[in-house]
Amino acid sequence: MKNQILLSRRGLLKSGGALIVGFTLGLPARNAAQQASAPAGRAGAASSQDVDSFIAIKADGSVMLLTSHVDVGTGIAAAYCQIAAEELGIPIERFTITEGDTAVTPDHGATGGSSGIPRGGVDIRFAAATARQALLELGAKQLNRPASELTVAGGEVRPASGGQGVTIASLIGGKRFSLKVNTKAPLRDPATYTVVGKPVLRTEVPGKCTGKHVYLHDFTLPAMLHGRVIRPPSFGAKLLSVDDSSVRGIPDVRVVRIENFLGVVAKDEWAAIRASREIKAAWNESQGLPGNDGFDRFLRTAPAEPDLSVVNRGNAAVALPSTVKELSATYYWPFQSHASMGPSCSVADYKEAGVTTIWSSTQNAFGQRATLSRVFGIPQDKLRVIYLDGSGSYGTNGANDADADALLLSRGVGAPVRVQWSRQDELGWDPKGPAQLLDMRGGVDASGNIMAWDVQMWLPSGPGGDRALLGPDSAGMAQSHGQGAGLMTLNADTPYSAPNVRVIAHNLKDTPLRLSNLRAPGKIANVFAAEGFADEMAAAAGMDAVAFRRRGLTDPRAIAVLERAAQMIGWQARPSPSPAVAQGNVLIGRGIAYMRYKQAENYVACAMEVAVDRRNGHIAVRRVTCAHDCGLIINPDGLRNQVEGNIMQTLSRTLHEEVTFDRSKVTSVDWVSYPILRFPDAPAIEVALINHPDQPPYGAGEAAAAPVPAALANAIFDATGVRLRTVPFRADQLRTALSKA
Repeated sequence: MKNQILLSRRGLLKSGGALIVGFTLGLPARNAAQQASAPAGRAGAASSQDVDSFIAIKADGSVMLLTSHVDVGTGIAAAYCQIAAEELGIPIERFTITEGDTAVTPDHGATGGSSGIPRGGVDIRFAAATARQALLELGAKQLNRPASELTVAGGEVRPASGGQGVTIASLIGGKRFSLKVNTKAPLRDPATYTVVGKPVLRTEVPGKCTGKHVYLHDFTLPAMLHGRVIRPPSFGAKLLSVDDSSVRGIPDVRVVRIENFLGVVAKDEWAAIRASREIKAAWNESQGLPGNDGFDRFLRTAPAEPDLSVVNRGNAAVALPSTVKELSATYYWPFQSHASMGPSCSVADYKEAGVTTIWSSTQNAFGQRATLSRVFGIPQDKLRVIYLDGSGSYGTNGANDADADALLLSRGVGAPVRVQWSRQDELGWDPKGPAQLLDMRGGVDASGNIMAWDVQMWLPSGPGGDRALLGPDSAGMAQSHGQGAGLMTLNADTPYSAPNVRVIAHNLKDTPLRLSNLRAPGKIANVFAAEGFADEMAAAAGMDAVAFRRRGLTDPRAIAVLERAAQMIGWQARPSPSPAVAQGNVLIGRGIAYMRYKQAENYVACAMEVAVDRRNGHIAVRRVTCAHDCGLIINPDGLRNQVEGNIMQTLSRTLHEEVTFDRSKVTSVDWVSYPILRFPDAPAIEVALINHPDQPPYGAGEAAAAPVPAALANAIFDATGVRLRTVPFRADQLRTALSKA
């Protein structure tokens, strides 16, 4: 096996050498080499306390914003430019933005949890407001007038009453502000906004539409090699032996083995793919998984941490038996994949004596740098992570693992390496959105008021599910636990008036699959159960679903979104299920769900009209209406796109998506075994955005996803009288339920 690189953990830390076998094919790179460079005067560590870390005004009057938050397709980059343009009084077309570069940008948080606007945008707003005050002072000296008589507009500091001004470029262009961010700096009055709250086109879209935009998958470096990792046939398998004789005829192949990590590198991507398929590896397989069949039962019996009391108001256990109508139901949400349309990719350039650079689609460049520094023993000041657009993500998909794979291979062969995962890698090995089980019990009085609400929830969120990066784990490198699944216990209590509420969480000590913060983690399953169960209560009380919810709300913002979504769908008050509304063999129904998304202070109501074919159980979502209130709206077009994307992706998750696994591995590893929503099934979507300029901007990355499954389940019940409580809502499941009904 002379063309294998065999490294121990100690050897990995010391060696980057490699043996080369084969010949060069001489194929040109697909793109010219590209490498981000730091703006003038911005190299090195950037403090999130400094104005200059966020804003650079160039000599020509153009402005560069710098942020650790990254735009993974949500449009926050355009919103950041709007926020800064509004506060600085500089036309938005003069702005560019640099995101997620640990050598250039300030570390003021990662992207996730709808925090892009309320944290990232607010930080930029205060930096820009601080800069505006400094510009007014500079302008006052230049114009020999009090700063109180001046304003900043059109890229100038000018008298508020009119008259000759001075350009911002002449005042500060190419220079530093040398100021700390003042979080008490005066902010523009929302009543005077001219940019914030207006639709702004995203500058990267034309390049994406014409194929000119450079995604991470397109990125190349001089002398860059292509790598693939050979995954074991089961989780926890041990690599016994490697026979590389079958790949010796493939040009330029290098084989890297580090304990149970096995990878191949070549100058040509197809050569790397061929080698990864043809190399012969013997594994000691493992069968330590419970399998997904009956996983809901496994959740109840698996070892758990001590119970966590999430909400405990009144005494639900005592109140339940005294209610007029007592109900109980169990709701189940499965493991799900991120299922990014393009598999994860990364480029790493290891430098033993210089700065190692990773080009990554991670949502947390600084966090990823810290992790890789700790695992690989590279000082953080010798490690740079640069964000490039990937294929989109809804939390942490396989991107961080691909970074570690690329770094392992680059370090092993001493050259820059691009690692492209396969579809089977992505669906089989990415960290998963968690499965959840919720037992619901509740009761109403004679008037239909909720008197008791009792929830027991089982969550696979223990430390065993926080398994760290795949490649280093296989290579035997010491790691602390990786990531968890996020805030899992929110929104399981009812948003409606109820004197007796209890929510208990049972957190499992271990979980069979690695976990991830997949969009709206925890909340999407919790709202599915809470709003589905609220609908069951309304039906048991013989009440209209909207009226039942309306009587339990007092917050005007909550009432506004509920009534708006119902009005848009053309809601007609009556109990569910409907009297047989049918078009031939197709049953028609409508449903609604509401929630106040506690993590981001969003108010969302979603209504749907569905058609169910009683012969085959096929569910067609015809119309979706959504009323959305996230406080101050920055870019209504960007927000509308985000809300629509939430709805579409969550319809896919609700109707189709479930990770299946047997005793050894994930078995849903392609688009057949892990189907997603397709274009012909896309419904008409109508979104009403409710703006509150008097409120902070709360962000909207996840909230609109959470009520979608419940609204869909409630609409199906209205159409058929069948209550679906287990996701996904597959046609065979509904067909069986219809036949029993």
